[in-house]
Amino acid sequence: MTSKSLIQPRFRTLRALAFGLSIGFAAPVFADNLPDIQRLIKHGQHAQALEKVDQYLSSRPKDAQGRFLKGLILTEMNRPADAIGVFTKLSEDYPELPEPYNNLAVLYAQQKQYDKARTALEMAIRTHPSYAIAYENLGDVYAKLASQAYDKALQLDGANATTQNKLALIRDLISTSGKGNVKPPAPAAIAAAPAPVAVQPAKPAVAPSATVVTTTPGAAAPVAAPTPAASPVAAAVDSKPAAAPAHDAASDDVAKAITAWAKAWSRKDMKAYLAAYASDFNTPKGMGRKAWEAERQQRIGDRPGKISVTVDDPVITINGDRATARFRQHYQAPGLNSSSSKTLVFVRSGGKWLIKEENAR
Repeated sequence: MTSKSLIQPRFRTLRALAFGLSIGFAAPVFADNLPDIQRLIKHGQHAQALEKVDQYLSSRPKDAQGRFLKGLILTEMNRPADAIGVFTKLSEDYPELPEPYNNLAVLYAQQKQYDKARTALEMAIRTHPSYAIAYENLGDVYAKLASQAYDKALQLDGANATTQNKLALIRDLISTSGKGNVKPPAPAAIAAAPAPVAVQPAKPAVAPSATVVTTTPGAAAPVAAPTPAASPVAAAVDSKPAAAPAHDAASDDVAKAITAWAKAWSRKDMKAYLAAYASDFNTPKGMGRKAWEAERQQRIGDRPGKISVTVDDPVITINGDRATARFRQHYQAPGLNSSSSKTLVFVRSGGKWLIKEENAR
């Protein structure tokens, strides 16, 4: 499975030996002197990799990328308690990153602490509502919890044929959701993740025993920076005849709205930033508007240090008073450097284009 938040090396997946829940580890984009550590991981030299990452962190104790990598190394060294400590602290210091929560869920699932795994995945989804991997993993965790519940029901009423059938179905689902171990893949392209977040992992699986594959963080294996493939949407747009002047003008206005939104975010101008969103903006998980604004204030306005948000040229499609813009977003902040594919859906209101929906991957 793949995760997308900090530009990430794509660690393939944690595959369960006993059962196949899918949850994976992703890793943030590496600094220039971290690829050596990545190579050590790939060759199974985990003790040397740990020594090097500790040296790296000695001068950069808050660096999210180095800390994430350390968590992956500890996981590979079968030191789950230490890895949990690293990912827990990372999630506290960088609550906008979904990957640490996702990886905590993997570790908790390995220890059969499924309630904790569920909670961690719910946090990942709250942080990044379009984090597909977390949703899939959450479904797998629910399946395991259901299996435990049916087991308990049969202990109390062993003759219940309906419960027996349900348990058989759940066990079949679990056994086919992830088979065998996944070996670390060859260096893959770094995947991107939601801003202001980080990256995601390749198709993962929550499991008691797993193999981490890295991508540059949504499990563990090294990765090289990817070149975003041309979007089919972009190709389709390019192949169409030139748009009418009115259509072009609307596209220009949407592009200007995106630029203004990114600049307001970069300078932490919360008034201008929040004004870019429609009054009926689809907040994450149905969160109340005030609660969402308070959360954005905490993550943007109250965040220490400078923030830089830039976007590549967007691909914009107009449909009456509704527009969809797809682009690559780049986010930088102290200890964070992420790139993600972003989709914004705009509605025209009062002569302005306002954000109605926001999705990242």
